[in-house]
Amino acid sequence: MKLFKNPFSLLFMFVIFSQCATGKEFETKVSFELGEVYYQEWSLDSKADVSGINIFISIEKNPKNIEFDSVYFHGKQTKLKLKSNSVYIGRFENRTKLKNDIIMSHEPYREYGNKVPVLTKKSPFQLKENVCIVSYKTSDKVKYFKIENINKK
Repeated sequence: MKLFKNPFSLLFMFVIFSQCATGKEFETKVSFELGEVYYQEWSLDSKADVSGINIFISIEKNPKNIEFDSVYFHGKQTKLKLKSNSVYIGRFENRTKLKNDIIMSHEPYREYGNKVPVLTKKSPFQLKENVCIVSYKTSDKVKYFKIENINKK
């Protein structure tokens, strides 16, 4: 128990265990080269019942053909989809109103036609407004890369 008598050893143990708790470390050296990264807000109608954000990630060089998986941005997570040969897009949708009414009743058969709401996955990361995290796979391992200073167009 002499280990915990020194306040610095206790602080050291706290730092070690707090970093292990996240389990997600960011890669600093990657084998791909990023191009332009930006996001755009969109809305389907003037009432803004359905709106969202699209994030565009351009890859200039990808010599190891890395498979990009997901993006974490503005407190949410979504899958990345290949838009063209070198541009990935992540689509985040916000619905402020439900299009279909939900029937609530004490009689279970009346609720039969209710549709299950679509929920977006929340991000495990707390990020600033212009920062995102990209997850990608290399040799069956998931790795994370942080992109900062993302512009809004």
